[in-house]
Amino acid sequence: MPRHSATLNEVPAVGDGKRGEQGHIGYLLRQAHTAHRHAMERALSAFGLTPPQFSVLTMLVAYPGASGADIARLSMLTPPTVSVIVANLERMGAIARIPHAVHGRVLQIEVTPSGNDLLTQCRSSVDAIDHALLASLSPDQKQVVRRWLVWIAGELHA
Repeated sequence: MPRHSATLNEVPAVGDGKRGEQGHIGYLLRQAHTAHRHAMERALSAFGLTPPQFSVLTMLVAYPGASGADIARLSMLTPPTVSVIVANLERMGAIARIPHAVHGRVLQIEVTPSGNDLLTQCRSSVDAIDHALLASLSPDQKQVVRRWLVWIAGELHA
């Protein structure tokens, strides 16, 4: 069987070929997302959290009283995944399930003081990643990128 030339077996570096500005936009978005996720995993591992756990904890603080299904939608995770994450965060002491004041059988998820402290510590590392992503852009360019990303999510979600 004939061998292919060495150039067919070489994977281009990020920024080269289809991994660069000539690449398909969907591929470039996925490439950027993967790089961001890996950076998040490295940063959050120091605190014993995963990016999905960080997302759930962030959404619980941002939207107190939200249901598990709401948190799943906000975190872009499935309800079963959020259920596992909530159980793990509860085991860590970052959240607590508290009976609803009116509907005692309904359990509300609340972030504990230690969960808030953990989120604050993680936020510093995550903010550093976000800052690095946007550092080379002007304020107007940052707004264009943010608007474009929101537009993509809305346009393709519909």
